Amino acid sequence: MTAPAPEGRGVAAAILAAGLGARLGGDRPKPLAPLGGRPLVAWALDAALASGLEPVLLVVGHRADDVAAAAPPGVAVVRAPGYEEGIAHSLAAALDELGPRRSVGAVAVGLADQPLVGPGAYRRLAAAYDEGAGLAVATHGGVRGNPVLIGREWWAEARRLSGDEGGRVLLRRHPVREVRCDGTGEPADVDTLADLQALEERCASRTDSG
Repeated sequence: MTAPAPEGRGVAAAILAAGLGARLGGDRPKPLAPLGGRPLVAWALDAALASGLEPVLLVVGHRADDVAAAAPPGVAVVRAPGYEEGIAHSLAAALDELGPRRSVGAVAVGLADQPLVGPGAYRRLAAAYDEGAGLAVATHGGVRGNPVLIGREWWAEARRLSGDEGGRVLLRRHPVREVRCDGTGEPADVDTLADLQALEERCASRTDSG
């Protein structure tokens, strides 16, 4: 009988982009809302790809084909059954995809509607995993945010979550390493048109100031 292959210590990145985004309004899926002339999801994927983590997954659900079309080469698109029931189903889809990839020991999970989270946050979480952290969360200004790192030893429990219970449930239940990510980007969410407009104005201000 062949012994199972040992688990690797690689860290993947997963961008969750399956939700309905109803608060934003309009017919366009929220991940495709434009910021600086590019879809929100493109910003999030750029950060994940630039981090050097691999593989990089994009989890889609609502208007899956449209959102998947925004993924550049090198991104694996994963469809989330039951995405309408909450973020837990998107997370489970990512973990199901990564499960057979024995070289991957953890995944850093980010969100498509946080376009200014930078690649450095993903790298710092991966470094925390290398130092032995099985659960880790990025902090910005001392406040927990995203990405969240989930080691393989916690994947079975994460798959049992339901509804809008995401990785944060694990962070409440178990010891977690807080990883300071100040200076790597910003954790601002885009939930409403006002949020999107505020980010657009900040991006334009940066461009104007050189």
